[in-house]
Amino acid sequence: MRAKSMRAPGPQAQSWVRRAGPTWLIAIVIYAGFGILTWHYHAIPWWLVMPAGGILLAWQGSVQHEAVHGQLAPWRWLNDLPALPPLALWLPFPIYRATHVAHHDFDILTEPWRDPESFYVDQSTWRRLPRATRALLVVYNTLLGRLLIGPFLVIGQFLWAEATALARGDRRHLAIWLWHVPATALVLAWVVGACAIPLGQYLLLFVLPGASVTLIRSYAEHKAAWTPFERTAVIEAGAFFSLLFFNNNLHFAHHKRPDLPWHALPGYYRRQRAQLLEENGGLLYRGYREIFRRFLVRPVDTPAHPYF
Repeated sequence: MRAKSMRAPGPQAQSWVRRAGPTWLIAIVIYAGFGILTWHYHAIPWWLVMPAGGILLAWQGSVQHEAVHGQLAPWRWLNDLPALPPLALWLPFPIYRATHVAHHDFDILTEPWRDPESFYVDQSTWRRLPRATRALLVVYNTLLGRLLIGPFLVIGQFLWAEATALARGDRRHLAIWLWHVPATALVLAWVVGACAIPLGQYLLLFVLPGASVTLIRSYAEHKAAWTPFERTAVIEAGAFFSLLFFNNNLHFAHHKRPDLPWHALPGYYRRQRAQLLEENGGLLYRGYREIFRRFLVRPVDTPAHPYF
């Protein structure tokens, strides 16, 4: 039960300009907003910079997600262009592309070691973990924990895995990092050099909040289940989060039709709502307010995968 082809339909189905136009316009808004926010950083209070910076970086992540699915142009170089600037610093876009494409296999969703985006650990690992680590993972599975400690765990785990792989002689990602490091240096040349923002403040007010906002989206979108289709949720969000996450909150609809651009997903979901909710076992949330209310301080699920 693999997801359908991720390649966008050809020009005969729909003009790519019409298909990708809304995403390109938003990408322009994001980079213009980032430039204005960083250039005027010292004139804006930190408590406004933090949400604005987090939202802009999370929004760029939505543009990157569209680029992964080939929605921005029929040519790879142009499709990837708005997704390449590493504003978040830590995640090279080509690695994100590879892991997210692998994640779209329905058969491996949520499975530890197989699904690159799973938040579960297997039961044997869970039994070996120290009690303090288990407690940390339980807190991490609450929404508050995901927001506060999630960025440190996600970013730290990713960088540690990449560093240890390179230390073992695994050079599969070496060329990617050799491109990513100078690209990151260019971002920091603007942020630290031109705008005089201390690196620590950029991490605290842009990078970490951006990861936290992104983790709101991914927090409840998958849940362990025996049947593959029942592992993916639908969150019927309001206008703000739907635009911020490019309707990826309609996550089961996106997994069924990854070939659709983000602005076509709501129409597809409305037409197929009954069938989609039947297929995913009714895993539905009525917006992010419900998720905050139910899971702010209560785990969405056990950290140990119930079947693996």
